[in-house]
Amino acid sequence: MDAAFRKINGDHAAQQGSMYLEEQTTKSGVLSCIFALKEEVGALAKTLRLFEDKGINLTHIESRPSSTNKQEYEFFVSVDTTCSKALDEVIEGLGTQISGHVHELSRNKQKDTVPWFPNNIQDLDRFANQILSYGSELDSDHPGFIDPLYRARRKEFADLAYDYRHGEAIPKVEYTADEKKTWGTVFKELKTLYPTHACHEHNRVFPLLEKYCGYRQDNIPSLKTSHISAVLRPVAGLLSSRDFLAGLAFRVFHSTQYIRHGSKPMYTPEPDICHELLGHVPLFADPSFAQFSQEIGLASLGAPDEYIEKLATVYWFTVEFGLCRQGSEIKAYGAGLLSSFGELQYSLTNNPKLQPFDPEKTCLQKYPITEFQPVYYVAESFEDAKEKVRKYAATIPRPFSVRYNPYTHSIEVLDSTQQLTNLADTISSEIGILCNALRKMK
Repeated sequence: MDAAFRKINGDHAAQQGSMYLEEQTTKSGVLSCIFALKEEVGALAKTLRLFEDKGINLTHIESRPSSTNKQEYEFFVSVDTTCSKALDEVIEGLGTQISGHVHELSRNKQKDTVPWFPNNIQDLDRFANQILSYGSELDSDHPGFIDPLYRARRKEFADLAYDYRHGEAIPKVEYTADEKKTWGTVFKELKTLYPTHACHEHNRVFPLLEKYCGYRQDNIPSLKTSHISAVLRPVAGLLSSRDFLAGLAFRVFHSTQYIRHGSKPMYTPEPDICHELLGHVPLFADPSFAQFSQEIGLASLGAPDEYIEKLATVYWFTVEFGLCRQGSEIKAYGAGLLSSFGELQYSLTNNPKLQPFDPEKTCLQKYPITEFQPVYYVAESFEDAKEKVRKYAATIPRPFSVRYNPYTHSIEVLDSTQQLTNLADTISSEIGILCNALRKMK
């Protein structure tokens, strides 16, 4: 199965050294801390032991490479506020038992009413490297965990993406013969299923990708290809749900460039280049689906944390694992299905449970990330799904609406009369073009 989504990897037991810590109240009943450790053996294990010794239960942990020092990793942890006193003792221990400066923010600091979100496309650089896992950091059950060459190769891909900034040319990757062989196996098997299992939009675009973008069994297309680079941006690892969805609002999809391990060509525990190019890209070339994806991204901007989780679940059951009705048949449009030979077949059998897509209900559905989905949600069409997402987005509590300006690649916050006047002028101009075109057709 192609478990292609964002997961948290907090297992960095090989970091130690200088450290800083920030603490703040993120929501009622929860304290969150950020600390950074150098790459030295045993530091995280030692740090976590401080929490354990004081009886503090970690309710959440994430990690990412430091944005200011490549030799360090940052760790974000949340604990219950009932552990407040014990946390003071842990902070003291972090300062005395692990060398480095400890910085503590006010425990009474309140979280911003509206979480920060990017306002222009260059702002994506601010979080593109705030990833949850990096390069050669693989879980012990990953097919490439015990393969040092594969891990080193993964780090090469991550380093290339880490240095990328918006507006720069995407670095071209030269894939090895073994990597092309893995791609070829996946490409060949999936292509046999697309005519009968994939939605019309995917099957309309896929031959065009073969004709113009180098999609072949013996060739892995580069993100540098002009038709592809207009949509995809290289990323070094997995982003948080909030950051990933924010990219969609700008019509940008953060894409990996590495490929799954050759020992299991039909399985990947995280998104890889097969998933991105075979699953996502064909649908992003369809205007209706691309707009549907952007609607989810726009709905996420400034949304409270609990709604981000719900939107990520909606994304999971649509863009990743969505099914839709086309005529009398049900077809796959989710990238997690279109890049997984086994699950693509399974999804259209009588084994899974099919439910009508309804964001209010879909957003509450729990799902596994390492096995086939027991439940799929069926949209009546992309347009129908888009309208339902719009209505759901209107229920998200935020004191403004947003609009993407394609001319400036920026987000306009519609919270003033001037903004609304500008939008009305734009709509009036578009309606004028529409009416003129209709007159000419008559």
